[in-house]
Amino acid sequence: MAREVEATRSTTPVRVPIGERWLPGDLGLPAEAHGIVLFAHGSGSSRHSPRNKYVARALERRGLATLLIDLLTPEEEAIDERTAQYRFDIGMLALRLATIVDWLRRRQDTSLLPIGLFGASTGGGAALMAAAARPKEIAAVVSRGGRPDLAGTALPRVATPTLLIVGALDTSVIQMNRDAMRQMRTDVALEIVPGATHLFEEPGALERVAELAGNWFSRHLQPAQATRPL
Repeated sequence: MAREVEATRSTTPVRVPIGERWLPGDLGLPAEAHGIVLFAHGSGSSRHSPRNKYVARALERRGLATLLIDLLTPEEEAIDERTAQYRFDIGMLALRLATIVDWLRRRQDTSLLPIGLFGASTGGGAALMAAAARPKEIAAVVSRGGRPDLAGTALPRVATPTLLIVGALDTSVIQMNRDAMRQMRTDVALEIVPGATHLFEEPGALERVAELAGNWFSRHLQPAQATRPL
């Protein structure tokens, strides 16, 4: 397990432009971060998800920056609450993630950090589709209780190391993840958390998710080594 550090951190409210609109987010930036994890929440959730916030704080203690962000604009969120119009539009959500990745590359404080994606539920499918679209920019993916099947024909194009985490009692989602693994041609692993259901609400379940995700991101989100002159 990577050593946890009590690093000085700051949280900054941010807004990512989407055309003439914007997406609200919270950027957590520990001192001397060695990578950044962008969170893709599940259907009907938001950047305020207590489960994703818990995982984000655990990652920050490992020296990883985090970006908890809504993938819908405030106007779209209001519509989606009434109609569920946007939450299963995986192609649109993946495009939003790719746009946020490009935005992180333009920011001075995050431009050089390796980027990981943490997707939950439907956000897992969007994260994998975004990874297929940005293979040179996204260094690692973790899916928690995710729906990788929703990435569809993008699955064989995912070149990013991917960790799939599923609760042992979430039997239908376990099978969806196993089916998706057979279509993927990258470094992909499946971790099944004993006694956990879809939301990982059981004692110790979310802690295990944070540990597994932290280990995966700590392994794959490392700055490129500087080339020493001869």
